Amino acid sequence: MLTDSIARTRRFHRAVTTEAGVLDASFLGRRRPLGPARVLNAIGRGITDIAEIRSYLRLDSGLASRLLRGLEEEGLVQTGPSPEDGRRRIATLTPAGDAEYAAYEALSDVQAAEIIARHPRPEVLLEAMDIVATALSYPRSTLEEVDPGDPRAIACLEAYYAELARRLRQGFDVTLSADPEAGAMRPPRGSFLLALSDGMPIGCVGLKGTEKGYAEIKRMWVAPSARGMGLAGRMMAEVEARARELGITLLRLDSNSALPEAVGLYRKLGWQEIPRFNEDPYPDVFFEKAL
Repeated sequence: MLTDSIARTRRFHRAVTTEAGVLDASFLGRRRPLGPARVLNAIGRGITDIAEIRSYLRLDSGLASRLLRGLEEEGLVQTGPSPEDGRRRIATLTPAGDAEYAAYEALSDVQAAEIIARHPRPEVLLEAMDIVATALSYPRSTLEEVDPGDPRAIACLEAYYAELARRLRQGFDVTLSADPEAGAMRPPRGSFLLALSDGMPIGCVGLKGTEKGYAEIKRMWVAPSARGMGLAGRMMAEVEARARELGITLLRLDSNSALPEAVGLYRKLGWQEIPRFNEDPYPDVFFEKAL
């Protein structure tokens, strides 16, 4: 059985559904099963459009209506037309719904902490969870333009810098690199994109505007849990499309030969190798692409 991938996957499904309380009539002891609790959670997290709730939770319209109706009858949720578009319906939490959402959040945090504490190597467990969660939710992952000062963007950049410090022979100190100013990666000069999986950042890429007749692709990073799934190519295609929208016709980027997967990706995507074009001490491979 240790080599049976189907049996191992089904064991995983049983473990998760049991631990998550999928079959409990009173999820986390709050007197309702998991279904309405998940709808309440989605609304509390800011997913208020009913069509988006259905899509996010993969519910058919009939079940979604029943779950929302039950939450309305409990006085936890209100539904009505969107003020921006009367054809769309939205759901919002009442004060009682806010309190119930907070109670679920606190209990869920305790449950998560208890699960992590069971394993002698919690980081290994968390890395495994990240891989599974990313694989399961990858078809629903999104690319969003954010401010480079967004806390999620900063978290990605810090992970990127830490990885460079591990992988480059000379280490990496961001203060010594040609680090782009945040303003150069904000519209209309540039852009900063995040890849998000159920709200968790799993990748980033920046578009740095310059006054030199070209813009630069900077800080392209994919979380280890999402590598090999095509995310880097998706982000590159999106950032190139964003550059075209901003009227940019020539892009450049730099990399390091200690990152062969990145160098290989750029060549595969049609980038042409060119001579050094900056004084940054870390890169040793340079590319250009006309749009």
